[in-house]
Amino acid sequence: MEKLQYISKGHTRQEQELNIRKALDHGIKWVQIRWKNASENELISLCEVSKQLCSEYQSICIINDNVKLAKSIDADGVHLGLNDGSIEEARIILGDNKIIGGTANTLSDVLQRMKESCDYIGLGPLRFTSTKEKLSPILGFEGYQEIINKLHEKSMMIPKIFAIGGVSLEDIQSLQQLGIYGVAVSGQITNQPSIINEFKALSSFKP
Repeated sequence: MEKLQYISKGHTRQEQELNIRKALDHGIKWVQIRWKNASENELISLCEVSKQLCSEYQSICIINDNVKLAKSIDADGVHLGLNDGSIEEARIILGDNKIIGGTANTLSDVLQRMKESCDYIGLGPLRFTSTKEKLSPILGFEGYQEIINKLHEKSMMIPKIFAIGGVSLEDIQSLQQLGIYGVAVSGQITNQPSIINEFKALSSFKP
């Protein structure tokens, strides 16, 4: 599984598509399409184009929250928030070969996601981010450390956890030392897509 996800950003369909194209041009191999305030038709249009682009670039295309849309465009999977329907139902709809990720903010969320057999967990936010309107309590590095420590105490295998929420290049090595598998980045890649190469250059960050 790739260790770097790009979460799409943009206020219009054109902005979203341009930012996704730029990220793909700079070597991103995993795009999560996230556009909360879109009309249904514009979101469908964006997802259809993005799925085609990702296929051309041999990149993974994940849809945020919308299982039916992920199914209809044959996306590579879906990412579900804590209030966005059940992982079990998504698995029934999408099948065993699709990627299903789930959001978490606390240890109990992580344990729930592990029980639900998510393929990966998006745990955050690391710090304040303007990308998300309803922000969960900020974890900081200490919050990640505490959750990882509790999993170790329970002798549980650490799942594939992606740090999310205000993550930047400078955070990578610290997060990996904590036992975090990968990162999901929106703002920094949108503003500076060439930074994807710097993420990839970190030897410890190669898949």
